Amino acid sequence: MSNAWNQTHRMKRLAVGPMTTPEYNEWWKLEVEKLRKRKNKAKEDLDSLKTDYKKLRLSMRITGLGKTSEQWHEEIREEKNKADRWERKF
Repeated sequence: MSNAWNQTHRMKRLAVGPMTTPEYNEWWKLEVEKLRKRKNKAKEDLDSLKTDYKKLRLSMRITGLGKTSEQWHEEIREEKNKADRWERKF
């Protein structure tokens, strides 16, 4: 019984060793490099998008497009009041 266990154990140990070829190692290095380049490109694209978003938010704030609905309602009320005053005046 213990002899059978030793044989199985030895076979497992043989199968665990490195099973790659030099060609596979070279291919894997190339794949890793491709992935690294894609990751860097994605990071650059994300940074560019963040910059564009900040510029857009700034321009929206400057032009007033970034107001909340409550701010718009308040501005409309003010404009209506101004129009009413002008109508009463003339």
